[in-house]
Amino acid sequence: MDTIDRFKLDGKVTIITGGGGLLGYQHACAVTEAGSIPVLWDINSAAIEDNCRKISKDHQVECVAMTVDITDPKSVQKGLDNLVSSLGRVDILINNAANDPKVAKDQSLAWGRVENLTLEMWQKDIEVGLTGAFICSKVVGSFMAQNGGGVILNIASDLGLIAPDQRIYRKEGLDDSSQPVKPVTYSVVKHGLIGLTKYLATYWVDKGVRVNSISPGGVYTNQPEEFVEKLTNLIPMGRMAKIDEYKSSVVFLVSEASSYMTGANLAVDGGRTCW
Repeated sequence: MDTIDRFKLDGKVTIITGGGGLLGYQHACAVTEAGSIPVLWDINSAAIEDNCRKISKDHQVECVAMTVDITDPKSVQKGLDNLVSSLGRVDILINNAANDPKVAKDQSLAWGRVENLTLEMWQKDIEVGLTGAFICSKVVGSFMAQNGGGVILNIASDLGLIAPDQRIYRKEGLDDSSQPVKPVTYSVVKHGLIGLTKYLATYWVDKGVRVNSISPGGVYTNQPEEFVEKLTNLIPMGRMAKIDEYKSSVVFLVSEASSYMTGANLAVDGGRTCW
């Protein structure tokens, strides 16, 4: 097989959880451009249907939108059964779904600080970002293990390798107890995904299932200039990622181009975790 051919995903079926979101759409475009049929799973039906329409229009390919609650094992199993019934296979699972609590949600209450974070929010973030990835891996990974193998890619983060530098979120005029922070749940989920990756990589290795993760850095989406400047000062390359800049890395990790990789985490963060 030629080197470039190893990146091709022709005929493969890829599930992308959180397919209604910003990066979920980019991941779907990436595998689509490599030849795969994208299957978007999300609890937000309108969002995945909209993303599927755009993908189908732009790439002239089939795109499947399925309303699935990844925190519910029965919903995940039903989604898999319906998919296999209609397409006959599933080759790739991208665990992308997660809550991403925004620091600026309510600065006056400093809601994200450890002292103030509610147990309800802790449990919900863990349920979606980590438990949801486990449930999807359990259901879809078991199917892959029983049917010749496949690939699982967990979308972690640079904050799965390092702690957030809370200084970039500081606001002038607020005392320490009122300062906004990146909530602890985000880092815990992303660190957990890297651990899940390593565990599953060795668990199903004899069944032909490869499991890797990617740790992307922050994506520029017109954030406030002050925040962008603070963050980019922490990145050796001096900028945030472009919205489509992770697509090639995703294709690499889910294709035969990475056939001798499993249990690995690929940091694509402009060098941030080097410092």
